[in-house]
Amino acid sequence: MKKGDILEGIIERVDFPNKGRVYTEDGMVTVKNGIPGQKIRFVIHKKRKNQAEGRLLEVLEKSPLEKRDPVCSNFPACGGCMYQTMLYEDQLAMKARQIKDLLDTAIADAGQVDADGKADYCFEGIKGSPKEFAYRNKMEFSFGDAYKDGPLTLGLHKKGSTYDILTTADCKIVHEDMTKILSCVLEYFQKLGAPYYHKMSHEGYLRHLLLRRAETTGEILVNLVTTSQMDYDLTPLVDEIRALPLEGTIVGILHLINDSVADVVRSDETRILFGQDYFYETILGLRFKITPFSFFQTNSLGAEVLYSTARDYIGDTKDQTVFDLYSGTGTIAQLLASVAKEVVGVEIVEEAVVAARENAVRNGLSNCRFLAGDVLKVLDEIPEKPDFIVLDPPRDGIHPKALPKIIAYGVEHMVYISCKPTSLARDLDVLIRSGYRVEKATCVDMFCSTVHVETVVLIRRKDT
Repeated sequence: MKKGDILEGIIERVDFPNKGRVYTEDGMVTVKNGIPGQKIRFVIHKKRKNQAEGRLLEVLEKSPLEKRDPVCSNFPACGGCMYQTMLYEDQLAMKARQIKDLLDTAIADAGQVDADGKADYCFEGIKGSPKEFAYRNKMEFSFGDAYKDGPLTLGLHKKGSTYDILTTADCKIVHEDMTKILSCVLEYFQKLGAPYYHKMSHEGYLRHLLLRRAETTGEILVNLVTTSQMDYDLTPLVDEIRALPLEGTIVGILHLINDSVADVVRSDETRILFGQDYFYETILGLRFKITPFSFFQTNSLGAEVLYSTARDYIGDTKDQTVFDLYSGTGTIAQLLASVAKEVVGVEIVEEAVVAARENAVRNGLSNCRFLAGDVLKVLDEIPEKPDFIVLDPPRDGIHPKALPKIIAYGVEHMVYISCKPTSLARDLDVLIRSGYRVEKATCVDMFCSTVHVETVVLIRRKDT
């Protein structure tokens, strides 16, 4: 086996996040973007001493797990939904197996084993999303073209491509309101002949369309992201968007100016074209104000399942001081506030902290305090000591230098909520070797048809 070889084989299994394992006469090859049981043709594009990686060229035979037809026109070319041709219960079973394998290995390698040498903890399976489709309350669509010098497109990246953008006008993981707005915006700029921003030359105008729609209130925030290199009259576009026959209600249309070289959705300047720059969502009876860049779980109904699970794991916090680290807009902190003495939230995104403080006031909670800053630094400035810690870090997990500070508090219990199980596994290894043990874990599927999944873990200090 060498680089450039074209081979065929069957994907025997898929490990997190989407690493298909194909076994050949010359050894195992990792091929991404497949489904267990598919017979595929692939080309070897990386070859090291004991590892080989392949790029999927063609699906020769469907998997026995593909029991239904695609629900959108862009499958399988779009990189958004990997598993929509699998029944939802099969998706859940696969994700549960993936996460259990990861946790079993990490926990056992760290020395937390039973008499048989296996990982000694309780894996409680997976909980599904209340909605399989139209569940996302936030979507970042990109402007571009589907092929070099093609017509303007607006949507999601083609699978495995950094540049090619497919127009996803019938995307099923978002509400139809969002796809109607997408089509309206795309048609407007196609008629104007406005150019998209080219990542290589750093020239052009159109960058992203950031849409946020509340599940419970139906409020919609439209954010058009462009450079400042050109100037177009957006008043007709605002009128066209507002005239759309939508189920929800548009509460704000914003023009975000972004001249950053990096391909990220951000704002150097925000112009309100209509309405306001926020909307409201309700989770487990609490009302939250959400701004364009506030962190908020992208599946509102799934978030209720996630936070209910976390709350059950946290248990009784009466008369306790709770630290909610990486607190976002303060969802978990406010859910705990009614049963705790005090909750201290720490979040690096200042906009989210401002929203969290407003949300606490709006929900009548006086024992929540939110601090803006990096957890690594803020922990040194907080005089209180926690009785309980909730961890909900970003995808990269907890900063390696912050973890010893968290461990040094010596709290009896912690709950870790993770959106990236590989980061979780790495951090659990450190926690276990530092005197903690994993009691139990549950997966919550917040991202149906995709490779992602949330995990909630209860951790206890060994000497308690």
